[in-house]
This record gives sequence, C-alpha cells and structure tokens, in this order.
Amino acid sequence: MRQERRTLAAARRVSMESAPWSTLEKRLFTLVCLFTLFFVCVTPPFQAPDENQHYMKALLLSEGHLLTQQRGVMIGAELPRSAIDLHDIHFPTGASTTARLFDKSMLSRAWAAEEAGAKDRRFADFPNVANYAPTLYAPGAVGLAAGDRLGLPRLGAFYSGRIANALFALAALGAALALLPFGRNAMLATALLPTFCYQNGSLSPDAVINGVGFLGLALALRIGFTPSTPIRNVALFLTAPLLALAKGVYLPLMAAGLRWPDDRRDVRPVLLLAAMALGALAFILWMKFSGGSQALYHIVSRKTGETVTTAPLAAQMAVILRDPLAYLHILATSIAERAPVYALQIAGRFGWNAILLPLFAYPLALLMLGAAIGSGSTMRFSLGQRLWWLAIAAGAGLLIETAMYLTGTALGADYIQGTQGRYFLPILPLALLALMPADPIRGARALFAGSALLLLSVAAATAFDSFWVHGFVTADGMPPYHSLARAIAQPSPRW
Repeated sequence: MRQERRTLAAARRVSMESAPWSTLEKRLFTLVCLFTLFFVCVTPPFQAPDENQHYMKALLLSEGHLLTQQRGVMIGAELPRSAIDLHDIHFPTGASTTARLFDKSMLSRAWAAEEAGAKDRRFADFPNVANYAPTLYAPGAVGLAAGDRLGLPRLGAFYSGRIANALFALAALGAALALLPFGRNAMLATALLPTFCYQNGSLSPDAVINGVGFLGLALALRIGFTPSTPIRNVALFLTAPLLALAKGVYLPLMAAGLRWPDDRRDVRPVLLLAAMALGALAFILWMKFSGGSQALYHIVSRKTGETVTTAPLAAQMAVILRDPLAYLHILATSIAERAPVYALQIAGRFGWNAILLPLFAYPLALLMLGAAIGSGSTMRFSLGQRLWWLAIAAGAGLLIETAMYLTGTALGADYIQGTQGRYFLPILPLALLALMPADPIRGARALFAGSALLLLSVAAATAFDSFWVHGFVTADGMPPYHSLARAIAQPSPRW
C-alpha cells in the first residue's frame, strides 16, 4: 500500500512537470506586460515613492560604485549635477497643497537642458536607500548606462533605466510562472494588481524585489513538490542570496516548499534549508562589507505630525527586548490601525501614495482576487500544508512590520511607521494559494479575467487623467470629497 501511494504521488508530480500554460494564463500575463509598459511611459519622472532616491542609487551603480559615502549629516555620493537637477529643478517631488499637472513642455525642457554643466558634479543625499544592496539596482543601472552610451540626454537615460527595470520584472515574473507547479493564477492575480504594474514600471527596486520574491517562491514550490534536478538546485542556491539581499524579510518564503516528505530519505527539505541558510549568510556578508551602518533619516510622525528621526537599530531592539509584551501590543494596534491603508495601497494608490483610484475599484480588486482563488490550484493539499503556508505569509508580514519598527520609526514610539501595502505583494501569492480549492468554481476563471481587465483599465485611466489632464495634490491621507457618487466613480483628484 505504501509503495502504491508513492507511485501515485510520483505520477502527480510528473503531471505537474508537463502542465502547459493555458490560453487564459498567457493572455493575463500579456495583460501584465502591456500595462506595466504603459505605466513606464505615462508616469512622470519620480512619481513612484522614493523614485528620486532610487534613481540616484542606480546611477551610482551605473558608474561602477557599490558603496555610498557620508558627509556630515548627508549620506549619498557625488553624481552628475545634471542628474540631480533632473529631480530638483525639472521634476521636484515636494508636498504641495496646490494641484500639480504635468505637460509635454516639461519633458521637452528637461530633454533640452541636458548639456548645461554636463561635467559638473555635486553630492547627492539619499539616506533612505543608502545601504540597499546593489543587486536591487542592477537592471536599472544597466538601463541608465545604456542610455548614456547611446548619447541620450539625462531624461532619456532615465526612461531607458525604467524600461530595463520593467523588462527584468516581467522576465522574472514569466520565469516564476513557468516554474510554478500549481496555482499559477495566485501569482497572476498579484501581478494584475495596479500597484504591482505601477511599481514595476518605475525605477523602484520593487521591480527586482517582486521578481526575485516570485522566483524564490516558485523555485521552492517546484523543488518541494516535484522531483529536483541539478539545474533547479543550482537556480535555488543562486536565487536565495538574491532574495535575502532584496529584503531579508522575504527569505522565509522559500520555506513554502517544505512538506511531509514521501520518503524519510528525501533530500529536498535539506536543499531548501541549505539555500535559505546561504541567503542569510549573503545578507550578513553584505552588511559586513557595507560597514553595517544604518542610515538615520527624518520622517514625519504619523501620530503627531512632527518631524522626528528614525531610531538606531540597536537602541530600538533594546526597546523590544526590554518589554516584548509591550511590543506585541504595538504590533497588534499598528496593524489594526493601518490595515485599511494597506488594503488600498496593495490594490492601487499612485504617486507618492497621493492618488486613489475610484472607490469602486477597490471592491473590484477584492473580487478579482476572490475569483483567482476560485479558479483552483489543480492540486489537493492537506489542511496542515495550507496552514503552514498561511503561517509563513503571516510570519513574513510580521517581519516586515518589525523591520520597519527597527529601522523606520522613532525611538521608543508606540506605533510602527513607514510600512506600505506594496511591501506585502511578494507574500500575497502564497496566501492566495493556501486558500485555493483544487477544482475551479464554475465561472471563476472568466470572472477573474474580466475583473482584472476592468481593474487595470480603470487604473490606467486614473494615472493618465491625474498626471496629465486634471492634476493632483501631493498629500497622503484620505482626501476630502464633495460627492459620494463622484468618489465612487472618479479618481481622488476629481473629488
């Protein structure tokens, strides 16, 4: 009987190995590609969160430098003045209470202004991203360098960096979908969220974080649930360090491949644990190489509205260790307070979290995710396996919150600062997969595809209208509205 169960399990694994993409999955992936490239073009420069700082970091790498420097209270590097002026003069991002509108003349002026003082250099301050690993910026840096080699002005090189970043994200997504042995629609549903496409269409390292996160999860599930091969094993050990360098809090995603083995001599759990250990080592070595110093920076407290400084990691860790129960209370209350904000940001909030989609788009996004769950995983899993996946997703979410408390919150604060909904995108596919039935619910796949197309169309119209037609106000929070009907049907700048 035991041998028969092993034979059946092996047959199921072989069937997963050869499962081709369905026509629907190909079309949905194409949809992700089209809308990602749309956001590359339609989003004005530096209108993704911290894109100005990410641009400086990628530019530093494109010039062949890995580490930043500290000058007094500033942390950054000497960069071409024309690059700094691209943000400071042509496309500044400071908060404003008056509506801001972009037009083609702004692009023309920035394009033509390139050669003035082209050889001048100035120190650029980008403390928020100073210690991020260079692997996060490699695709964007390649695009920036290619733009320079082609003789493009600074603005042209900026967009070539965006394109390279987006192409990497799409290639990583395609590879992850090809590797995923089941539940492909769980990953596609996350990729079809407007926030995912918007961030991947910018110079944000989110493009690399999401791509490598999806690859790590797909490889872990492929190795954990199908026969391992030397090529996949090598890919696993290459991806784990990249995932840890992207953000160490996502490394536990690779534990999703752990399961009750069919045979006690199964080596696959050992491979997964060894890869995760290698990833942790890579993270430690990078911190050692980069000096391990934490860049402190100023933030506006979400509780008091005052400008405060983030806490030194060691001092904030001491706060947690001094009273762990108090920290658990901070964790619980912060999540409860911010959960609605996370939900909006996960679905779609453009600019520097300033532009909301029409309010009907958010239940539409929930409907799309629900339909993706209902489309089925094609595999049956035990309750224990599903709970394990949910525990990993929840644990990674708590790690994200804790990391932000340690590095992005004022010392001893009774709240957590800086967490954004987009940080949860890499763990969302695993949570959706844990909820998927084996067999599809009738009509779920058609509903999934239709709602995804409508959601992204609304998001594309929102971005174009808010940036280039109507204008918007760069301010966080829930904007006031004069008509509930208008808030439901139109993007927030028109409320």
